[in-house]
Amino acid sequence: MTKKPTATAEKKAASPAPGKAKGANPHAQAPINAKLSRDAKIELHRKMVRIRRFEERSLRAYQAKKIGGFLHLYIGQEAVAVGCCSLMGKNDHVITAYRDHGHAIAVGMDTKPLMAELYGKATGCSKGKGGSMHYFAPDKNFWGGHGIVGGQIPLGVGLAYGVKYKGLKGAAMAFMGDGAVNQGAVHEAYNLAALWNLPCVFVIENNGYSMGTSQARSSAGELAKRAEGYHMAWGQCSGHDLYEVRATMDKFLTEAREKHKPAVVEIVTYRYRGHSVADPDNTYRSKQEIEEYRKTKDPIQVFQNQLMAEGVLDEALIEKIDAEARAEADTAADFSEASPFPTPDDIQKDVYWETDNPSERKSQGRLFFD
Repeated sequence: MTKKPTATAEKKAASPAPGKAKGANPHAQAPINAKLSRDAKIELHRKMVRIRRFEERSLRAYQAKKIGGFLHLYIGQEAVAVGCCSLMGKNDHVITAYRDHGHAIAVGMDTKPLMAELYGKATGCSKGKGGSMHYFAPDKNFWGGHGIVGGQIPLGVGLAYGVKYKGLKGAAMAFMGDGAVNQGAVHEAYNLAALWNLPCVFVIENNGYSMGTSQARSSAGELAKRAEGYHMAWGQCSGHDLYEVRATMDKFLTEAREKHKPAVVEIVTYRYRGHSVADPDNTYRSKQEIEEYRKTKDPIQVFQNQLMAEGVLDEALIEKIDAEARAEADTAADFSEASPFPTPDDIQKDVYWETDNPSERKSQGRLFFD
């Protein structure tokens, strides 16, 4: 097992991002960012670090055979989920694909049931039945966590339809990877959102690879520009700069909330690990490519440098946040270890509403067959 790096070691390993001196980042002066308080900026940084440490801890649990099935890590993409979800209002919704841990933490889910779900325990957020790809928190307007490539995008349009139908001022963010943009369901969703003027912002997290196939070999043209075919607005931004993500998304979310205008936003990002941890990291890309991004565009390091230049962070606070994030991840793992597995009887729960509410059942016949 590799030794866990300290926050200081990571800082030394990553060179400061160019142009991040105080006042040099124009996105820091965007209205949505300029009004951030010191505490709010620290919280944004803290959430990214918490995601990173949670993912690293879950990887160790997977390697120790505590977690089975798929495990899609969000390491390297933290600024996307945190930047987007930090803009949510009470009537905004989020739905995403199978790489959903970052979004779950970004919307405020407790990491203990998140880790327990990975362990397949009954205390998991989906009672141990969903695993890595199926996190949900209806109370936080977070609707998954979906394993079918592109399958969540029509559901995102449905969320946007519900917001408009109820006369609420809100929007739905429907996240997908660059591999999903060629799915027919995605284009059907684009068409309906544009045709019915639904407040949906389609977010393409373009990490460059559809599983192991590069975007250049799988998708023609600019991904976000395809929105023009549906008369939708579109935009692009860098996913390693949290300020830029917030500034870009704020514009399109405002249009969606106030004018019911859908849009497509492509956020260029990068993942350090394989498509899932069962896949090799380096067979379709070089170690040099991964390390170059890590050294120059690591999202946590970029934002950390910015906040240090602004006088918001110092070395002591950086170390404190990192230590707390590691402790939180360890606590989540300990909670998962101590939690019970679902019982055989649980397999028939949460399937049919009438099974879980027998006193109100109206249908006849058997619901389950041996």
